[in-house]
Amino acid sequence: MDVLGLGVATIALFVGFGLFTGILFGFFGMGGSFLVTPALLVVGYPVPVAVGSGLAFVFATSAIGTLRHRDYGQIDYRLAVVMIPGLTLGIEVGKRAVFSFDDAGAADLFVSAAYVALLGLVGIVTLWDAHRDSDGYDEVGFAARVAAIRLPPRITLAGDRTVSVWVILVVAGIIGTLSGFLGVGGGFLLLPAVIYVLGVPVPIAVGTSLFQITVSGAYGAFVYADAGAVALPTVGSLLAGSVFGVRIGAGATRLVDESELTGYFAVLLVAGSLSVATAALGDHLGVEALNVVSVVLVFGTPVLVGAAVVLTTVCRRRRGMPRDPRSIR
Repeated sequence: MDVLGLGVATIALFVGFGLFTGILFGFFGMGGSFLVTPALLVVGYPVPVAVGSGLAFVFATSAIGTLRHRDYGQIDYRLAVVMIPGLTLGIEVGKRAVFSFDDAGAADLFVSAAYVALLGLVGIVTLWDAHRDSDGYDEVGFAARVAAIRLPPRITLAGDRTVSVWVILVVAGIIGTLSGFLGVGGGFLLLPAVIYVLGVPVPIAVGTSLFQITVSGAYGAFVYADAGAVALPTVGSLLAGSVFGVRIGAGATRLVDESELTGYFAVLLVAGSLSVATAALGDHLGVEALNVVSVVLVFGTPVLVGAAVVLTTVCRRRRGMPRDPRSIR
């Protein structure tokens, strides 16, 4: 039995996947396409459709999560507004690159390679940071050097750090280009950039990231939908589960400390990188077992990490533990 072109089992799979990824995306301040797009690639969607559907999903989940973080006062609206022009221009550049590569028959290769490299690199760096239990606000760190750039105009961000508007626009432009190329809202790059480059406290960075991704995801979804590259039934199935998960994840940020948050985040990034790498290797070598491993990684990791987030949150709520005092900044 098919519903809107999808089998009942497929719909159930996407709804369940959406639930657990929604928990994680509300928790980490990302719209979710950094796992959704690889998942769609793994199960056989064409590259432009996987990219466009990922951006459509990211828009909706980010909007839900943004409302939750707004209630907690965890959004730096000044930073978000300044980043919009850079992100928007970058997404358009990335989209044009995807369709150019697709016309040349090389989109799958380039998008997969970019996913493996970026997810793996950011994941390893984040995991290393979580392991050394750094809170990311060391005044001799990279964010302090960025703040030392005196090019006017400058604005003051949450955490009392003053940064050049031009620096913010450059960061936004780079993230926007990668977002449009990979079919992601940019959260797995935007969140670390806001924390480690701009020096914004983690809870504010999470909320601001979601707000910004809502804007960039809306634009990205529009340009791909206009090109007929969004699978609406698939996106709808994912959203049916994520609408509940995002709210759970957003509330969990108040009870989980920063080192745990970055640790969970790193695991997801590395798993996403490995899933795309094993799928590409399996297709190249004709080894079906590698494709099975890829599917297990991309669908299983969000379930395991999402369950860990919920369990940690429930246990701390029962013990009446306050959130990490470092997050109150």
